Amino acid sequence: MMHDHSGEEKRSQPKLGTPVAVAMVVAVSGVLAMLLVDHGPWNRPQVQTADVANYKTTGEAARAVGATVTPTLPKSEIEPSAPGPKPAQPTNPATP
Repeated sequence: MMHDHSGEEKRSQPKLGTPVAVAMVVAVSGVLAMLLVDHGPWNRPQVQTADVANYKTTGEAARAVGATVTPTLPKSEIEPSAPGPKPAQPTNPATP
């Protein structure tokens, strides 16, 4: 039994347009969202008073209002040796 295929066969070809369009919409909306967050009306520079702006470090500002700043304790000079093998030392080149 033979089948007559004289008519055109309709094959569904994958459309590339739909995924590309979705990707473009996602990309454009992401860029617009970043611009809105970074440059929105709520993201204005904060004006500082002259007293606050005159100090270069947090310690200077803290001392100016009467706070006590204590430095951290220095690191112990005797530290335990690191576990595992010691790193190999490079060979010294011979001097002529």
